[in-house]
Amino acid sequence: MDYGHALEFGAFITPTAAAPDAPVLLSQAAEATGLDLVTFQDHPYQPAFLDTWTLMSFVAARTARIRIAPNVLNVPLRPPAVTARAAASLDLLSGGRFDLALGAGGFWDAIEAMGGGRLTPGQAVTALEEAIDVMRELWDTSERRGVFTDGTYHRVHGAKRGPRPAHDIPIWIGAYKPRMLALTGRKGDGWLPSLGYMQPGDLAKGNRAIDEAARGAGRDPREIRRLLNVGRLATDPGEFAERLARLALDDGIGTFILAGDDPRGLQEFGEEVAPAVRELVARERGDRGTSEAPVRSAAALAARHEGIAYDDVPAGLRAIEPGHFEYGDVRATYMRGGAPGIVLQPDSAEQVAEAIGFARRHPDLPLAVRSGGHGISGRSTNDGGIVIDLRRLDGIEVLDAERRLVRIGPGARWAHVAAALGEHGWALTSGDYGGVGVGGLATAGGIGLLAREHGLTIDHLRAAEVVLADGSIVRTDASTLPELFWAIRGAGANVGIVTSFEFEVDEVGEVGYAQLAFQVDDLADFLEGYGRIVEASPRDLTLFLLTGAPSPGRPQTVQLYGIVDSDDPDTIIARLQPFADLAPLVQQSVQLTTYAQVMANADLGPQHGAGEPHSRSGLIEHVTPAFAAAVERMLASGAVPFFQLRAVGGAVADVAEDATAYAHRSANFSVAALGSHADRLDAQWRVLAEHVDGMYLSFDSSLRPERIGEAFPPATLARLRAVKASYDPGCLFRDNFAIEPLASVTAA
Repeated sequence: MDYGHALEFGAFITPTAAAPDAPVLLSQAAEATGLDLVTFQDHPYQPAFLDTWTLMSFVAARTARIRIAPNVLNVPLRPPAVTARAAASLDLLSGGRFDLALGAGGFWDAIEAMGGGRLTPGQAVTALEEAIDVMRELWDTSERRGVFTDGTYHRVHGAKRGPRPAHDIPIWIGAYKPRMLALTGRKGDGWLPSLGYMQPGDLAKGNRAIDEAARGAGRDPREIRRLLNVGRLATDPGEFAERLARLALDDGIGTFILAGDDPRGLQEFGEEVAPAVRELVARERGDRGTSEAPVRSAAALAARHEGIAYDDVPAGLRAIEPGHFEYGDVRATYMRGGAPGIVLQPDSAEQVAEAIGFARRHPDLPLAVRSGGHGISGRSTNDGGIVIDLRRLDGIEVLDAERRLVRIGPGARWAHVAAALGEHGWALTSGDYGGVGVGGLATAGGIGLLAREHGLTIDHLRAAEVVLADGSIVRTDASTLPELFWAIRGAGANVGIVTSFEFEVDEVGEVGYAQLAFQVDDLADFLEGYGRIVEASPRDLTLFLLTGAPSPGRPQTVQLYGIVDSDDPDTIIARLQPFADLAPLVQQSVQLTTYAQVMANADLGPQHGAGEPHSRSGLIEHVTPAFAAAVERMLASGAVPFFQLRAVGGAVADVAEDATAYAHRSANFSVAALGSHADRLDAQWRVLAEHVDGMYLSFDSSLRPERIGEAFPPATLARLRAVKASYDPGCLFRDNFAIEPLASVTAA
């Protein structure tokens, strides 16, 4: 039986403590000869041997390419939760080069007490199976809840998940007895026996048992790699290669691991024997018409969605499907759960064009475009559709130091951008959270902590590379495709996918960063005072306000946070002092720091949002008494746990209303409210609706048709519809504040 696995070759090296450098040097030699894998036996009770985990970690640091595995790990000697975290950690540290092989028997006395006596062979199988389940559950970080298992031999109650390994760590099982072989078929990713312990026919018998168990579990037997520890089977390299080729073709062995500590033997194995085996097997497989082993498991294939041509994804374009190891970490966004049918991760403008082409071939499916996945509007995932995830387009490059001109990819995070620019003494205003992706913010507007002094993020955009709905890649600036350039600054999600931005950034040195908390008895009066002081302040101050529904029996707390762009402590305190007079301070922090340190406030790991966010947004010119009273009534309802005012004005208003698709330049404040229930939030928002004009797209999750007219003034909307008709007449980009092209409106 030939399972069609790509052939791999490895080394089985003695972890000798007498010459501790020897296994390390042999591992490096194995890598130099082109071997794929280096393995070590695990006998921590042997004083003549190094501890295997320590040795594997050291070898991982001293090598660059070769994979590393125990051969095999004695499971009873380490709790499976400890093993899972050690394995994941080593996999992350080595760049995804760790594989895990588990022992099939012996030394179970370490957990005898839990089972009430020495384990029978059947009980040992149960204990190993429970250990495998615990490890895989801990590696699954797609859920927030802890791990709870109540096995007979291995129990965890509320264990924290993670870390997630760098790759889907395969679990190989070293087994010979029927029950262990059946377990390999049900749960294993590979079978790892040693030829020296086997009789003629044992390989075929073991394969049959594994295949039968795999089919019984609904698996394709080809999912299970067959590995084999071998000695030198012949002194002549050619004869050795022929014997290994027969084991591959007749017994399905895909990985051969040579036991021995002779560096010349390893060199011959890697440089002569392995290529010869590959050539012999490839030739006969070609004659036989042997099919390759499947890349995806039967369970993963069963998770695919109907109506998606998965096999038509362009070659080289990274695709993550349901059932893929990484799917749980890309399905959701910061605030929204999702279950897309496929997530495409292009790494170039050309691949973005290919991803758009794939989306065009699926016109009935939802299409979401994601940069960081943090937007409150939550539109960068979906259920059953396509997501184009731009995280691999994350470059940050200085184009012209004199002009402070930089090129930034849409998948970069603002924390990384701030750090890179900070090395030059520069900054680019960019929201208030470093985990946000560049693409979404830099096409919606960019209301940030430097806005009053330096304007919106889009005000610094000088050129962009855009992939259009037809797949063409264009460059746009003020003189090249000027209408497209106008539209991407405020409504960019409608007209294409920006694959690189060119920004002219500002010189920004040390700044004052303030976080102030107040006990407020009269909320409306405090809001008015905040608005009045912000508008009267010099532009070097940008301060945001955050509060929520009052708690019964507790005073209202309001937080202010933001930046004073000055390195002079006296100036910073002078700017903040008027706010301190509004209400009693209950907490305060004022630091002299850098913009990069302010933006280093983010968890840049996977996002596991759940449900659907509910948020509403608006813009106001002034915090009037009527507006402040309406906010106080809205918060008193208890329906709005999160309410924010962001200072705009200043330099933002220096730009003409018609200069960008972001048109509401006269507004001094952005308003945002979040609630758990859409109906209750909308009912309360109506109290504010008469006081606001326009909205900030990134902060509004509403799908109401009239929101488009609220977001864009009539002249701006008419112009956007004309641009839409030119660049996306078929409305491919329709998931986020979709604008109808002019032709459709006219026909209607």
